[in-house]
Amino acid sequence: MWSNVRAEFAKHARRPANWLLLGIAATLSVVFAYLIPYAGLSGATSDAPNSERGLDSMLPAQFVSNAIGGVPVFVGALALIFGVLVVGSEYGWETWKSVLVQIPSRARVYGAKIITVLTGTLILVLTLLTVAATASVVVATVESRPINWPGPADLLAGAGGAWLASTMWASLGMLLAIALRSVALPVGLGLVWLLAVQNLLSAIAAPLLDWVADMQKALPGPNAGSLVASLGARPDTPGVAELVAPTQAALVLGAYLVAFTALGGWLLQRRDIH
Repeated sequence: MWSNVRAEFAKHARRPANWLLLGIAATLSVVFAYLIPYAGLSGATSDAPNSERGLDSMLPAQFVSNAIGGVPVFVGALALIFGVLVVGSEYGWETWKSVLVQIPSRARVYGAKIITVLTGTLILVLTLLTVAATASVVVATVESRPINWPGPADLLAGAGGAWLASTMWASLGMLLAIALRSVALPVGLGLVWLLAVQNLLSAIAAPLLDWVADMQKALPGPNAGSLVASLGARPDTPGVAELVAPTQAALVLGAYLVAFTALGGWLLQRRDIH
């Protein structure tokens, strides 16, 4: 099993697309959590909504909430793409048969890919926390503010919640890649759901239809937004809204993670490899 894991690690560590996704996530986090709000403090955009964030929201005490705020939408989208690439590339490269000839057990190969996704999303979350912490120290230093860090419990809770939500999105990407046996279509469908459909349901349908408002409490996106909101993410961040209790949100995300992973494994076992 561990030889499979080492092979997956080596393969994806050398893949530029994975590092590009990580760089995009870090860049967007810094730009929208720090650069743009800080620019709003200069007075040039004093009437803009972001100018109301205030300096306190960019100091080290708030770096965890800034790091995890993008998980329900753009970070989740990047995690989904990563999950698609881990599994779907085997279809695009037509390497499934070569892999399975060497190691007949599909379960072992799939298990190695799951561990790869878990590791990749953990690296993603730790990177976001690192760049947010660094940016917050820069702001505090420039503004001559004291550097006060959040407690260990808050840090671990934020990292754990972001990891759970990111891995759930990545597992959906894996499932779509197996179901559709490709890369482009799973990425496209996943992004349409993540960036368009769930936002339309929340912003347009839910206020008009009670059954949609109730239904969205069981969907992955609103539960991811509720979880990070309970961990301190700002409610004015896209996708962040505390619609359900944090315990329910964590349980629902965990259930989706298990369901997506199990269904993907079942499909891989049952279907022919083309």
